[in-house]
Amino acid sequence: MQPKVVHPATVAASLPDLWSPRVVAELDDSYVKVAKVRGEFTWHSHAGEDELFYVLRGCLRIELESGHAVELREGDVYVVPKGVRHRPSAAEECHLMLIERKSTAHTGGEVSALTRTLAEQLRPI
Repeated sequence: MQPKVVHPATVAASLPDLWSPRVVAELDDSYVKVAKVRGEFTWHSHAGEDELFYVLRGCLRIELESGHAVELREGDVYVVPKGVRHRPSAAEECHLMLIERKSTAHTGGEVSALTRTLAEQLRPI
C-alpha cells in the first residue's frame, strides 16, 4: 500500500464550499478534517466529544455560550470541550483543520442549512 501524504492547507484552499468540512485522514476513532469558512456558523454543541480547531490560514473567533470568546490566528489551536455550546465565525476567509471523533455530528443536535452529513464530509476531494 502506497503511503498517503496530505497537505491540509492546500486541500482547505481548494475547497469550493464554505462551512463544508472534508475528511483528509483518519486515526483510530478520529477524523482529521479541513474546511474553508467565512461568516457565522450555527450555535451548537457536541454532547460526548471534544472538538479541536487548528487555524491554517486567517483568523477564527469561537463564541462560547458563557459569554466568552476565543480568538485564534494562524497556527493557533483550541479545543472546545464536550458539551460546550459554541459558534465559530470568521470576518474574512479562514482555513481550518479539525480533529473530531468519528461519532461527532457536524452541528451536534442542531440542524441548519449549514449542516453536512458524514457522507458529504467523506466525499473524494
